[in-house]
Amino acid sequence: MKNIDDSFLKGRIKSLNYTIKGAYLLLKTEHSIITQSLIGIIFIFLGFYFGISKVEWMFQVLGIGLILTAESLNTAVEKLCDFIHPDYHKKIGFIKDIASGAMTFAVTSVLIVLIIIYYPYLHEKLIS
Repeated sequence: MKNIDDSFLKGRIKSLNYTIKGAYLLLKTEHSIITQSLIGIIFIFLGFYFGISKVEWMFQVLGIGLILTAESLNTAVEKLCDFIHPDYHKKIGFIKDIASGAMTFAVTSVLIVLIIIYYPYLHEKLIS
């Protein structure tokens, strides 16, 4: 008889391997993910430079994660659409535009959060 705990643990390890492989593939092949990751790293350095608070760190990290997640899902939708219908098709274009529109919501939200976080620090630096 199969040990349920063994199969559960092996399944979680396999899932972890797939997630790491997926993240690696995104970082290796997708220019938008690479760019957004670099921007995220810049904001991490800015966070240390300005000494942002723990709460501000939480919002910043969640924002970076939101953008990378939304872009990853957008990329997956685009790749799936291109696989299903490699040639231009009006409905496929519509689907891809909607997926891309989700990125607009994520980026706009995170930009507002980053402005709220960094405006006081930048304002203080400029005045002094």
